[in-house]
Amino acid sequence: MPETPEPALSRTITIRNAFFAGALLVAPLFFTVWALAKVIEFVGETFRPLFFIAVPESLRDRPSLTLLWDLLATVIVFLLVTLLGYVSRYVFGRFFLGVGERFVLKLPGVGAIYTAVKQIVDTFGSQKRHSLNKVVLAEFPRKGVWTIGFLTSRERGEAQAKTGEEVSTVFIPTTPNPTSGFLLLFPRKDLVELEMSVGEGMKMIISGGAVMPPWPCPPSLSKPKHSS
Repeated sequence: MPETPEPALSRTITIRNAFFAGALLVAPLFFTVWALAKVIEFVGETFRPLFFIAVPESLRDRPSLTLLWDLLATVIVFLLVTLLGYVSRYVFGRFFLGVGERFVLKLPGVGAIYTAVKQIVDTFGSQKRHSLNKVVLAEFPRKGVWTIGFLTSRERGEAQAKTGEEVSTVFIPTTPNPTSGFLLLFPRKDLVELEMSVGEGMKMIISGGAVMPPWPCPPSLSKPKHSS
């Protein structure tokens, strides 16, 4: 059989690489639009009969207007959820949400899922996020193995007095669930402070290292220094 000419093979590889590069650019947009369309479709089918009960069925169920009704239902649900957020700041709102939360926690299976999701949301809440001061590198679980942690406190306390060291409190979260982890006290000289934000550190941990924060310099040109 005659061999494939090199120029033709090179053009084939170039076209294939260009296709995959374009697919990688389009894929996030495609899945975002697809997910948004599914949300609108689900909300519309669920709440359309409730919100537009006064609209005649001939008009409400007309195929050409289905998307319009679904969009309106989605907007209404969004506004109601936003209003619930404002109401929850007051006493009665918190009371009713507390009653609803206790009811959900008593449901078999559902309570465990609700608790896990709530813990993850609380981890990224503004109050909890402010308690994580800085992202650090620490040698754990042994020397020569580095892990990502969050500096939570530099306050002097009993641990410093008993150990005779200037120690810092570091939270080492687990991957991919950052709601559990280890609370460790490291000598300050053994910690390497990083420039990435707490949010970027969380993304790196949840993704198992697949999402790496941008770094302006090649690693070989920028060696971290130990914090003092």
